[in-house]
Amino acid sequence: MIPRREFLKIGGLTLSLPAFVRGLFASPAGAGDEVGNLTAGVRPLDPADYEERRERAARRMADGGLDAVFLSGGANLAYFTSVSWWTSERTFGAMLNKKGAPIWVCPAFELDRAKETIPSGQEIRTWKEHESPYALIGGILKDLGGRRLGLSPNTAAFQVYGLNRDASWIEPADAASVTEGCRGTKSAKEIAYMDLAARITKLAYRKAFGRLSEGMTPRDLAGLIGEAHAAMGATGGGGPQFGPGTSFPHGSRAPRTLTDGMAVMVDGGCSVEGYRSDVTRTIVFGKPSDKMIRIWDIVKKAQTAAFRACRPGAACEDVDAAARKVIEDAGFGPDYAYFAHRLGHGIGLEGHEYPYLVRGNKLRIEPGMTFSNEPGIYIAGEFGIRHEDSMVATEDGARCLGGMEALAIDRPFADE
Repeated sequence: MIPRREFLKIGGLTLSLPAFVRGLFASPAGAGDEVGNLTAGVRPLDPADYEERRERAARRMADGGLDAVFLSGGANLAYFTSVSWWTSERTFGAMLNKKGAPIWVCPAFELDRAKETIPSGQEIRTWKEHESPYALIGGILKDLGGRRLGLSPNTAAFQVYGLNRDASWIEPADAASVTEGCRGTKSAKEIAYMDLAARITKLAYRKAFGRLSEGMTPRDLAGLIGEAHAAMGATGGGGPQFGPGTSFPHGSRAPRTLTDGMAVMVDGGCSVEGYRSDVTRTIVFGKPSDKMIRIWDIVKKAQTAAFRACRPGAACEDVDAAARKVIEDAGFGPDYAYFAHRLGHGIGLEGHEYPYLVRGNKLRIEPGMTFSNEPGIYIAGEFGIRHEDSMVATEDGARCLGGMEALAIDRPFADE
């Protein structure tokens, strides 16, 4: 669980955000069309942040009886070590342990490159092309005086196979309690990054929506959204869908151009210091039909119900159920008939990560957990409506990241 000193900061936006974010949120949203580079001056995480994460991991390893945890390339490695490394058939990674700094496993020919990113003073052990990295991992575990090796849920199958073959004396164990357990609750710094990322994406959408025109293609709109993100200092974008394409939750490949009365749905995001935003807005180009307005309002009520249900102690499945009940009670059921997917997913260093807001997930929400909140109604061959904002669980409820919540079908962003 997030420490109480951090947890108290999450409840109050102005307390939890560094100065660069407080300044942004103090500015009227109406001034957002030409706000300039919003990521200038953002302070990255520092070595103390990573040390604190590894200390939490060590406590969780002790609780779970793990002697070490092996992290290969990807988000888990970056989270605990600050090192970004790709995944490939050549095993590279770090052994988290309870005795000190990570011990690194590296292909010998990549050593010089690895030294450019691995913090100075941390031990690196190498393996040559004809040697087994899994035997090397086993040797590190022996030197640490243990045999229970934690593997995160995203460990590649070939690595599990290699360990079973070349270090069969190891006792592999599930390390989700360490990796997902630590990453599942966010610090005040992480939440500040996500607040800013969400705000940038919403400002980018708003600017691009102001330039919609007859005959535009989804690619045209995507270009405008990407340009707006770039102008604010973030790499990001959105995947637009027009008309019947909006009835596909993840979009359609059919080519379409914008005409009066078409629904426009955009789902996308960006990142700040690696922390993601995920935002969807649905509007109508021109005059919406009564049916569009009605469904837009139902989906908004479902999203609001989910915000209210998201609080410490609630089960993840309860939040999904709260939104789904609104949609079913409005006649768009049963079950997944029109609301075709789970309510939401965790979000952080990855756009989709643990934990998930879905039926059957009885995990209890803790302060600092962050989720997407994205109910939708999809009518095949006509249109779909989805609203998506990310939210963070606070001490007594939830808060929308980035503000600027949708208010009406013709007001996709609150004026804050």
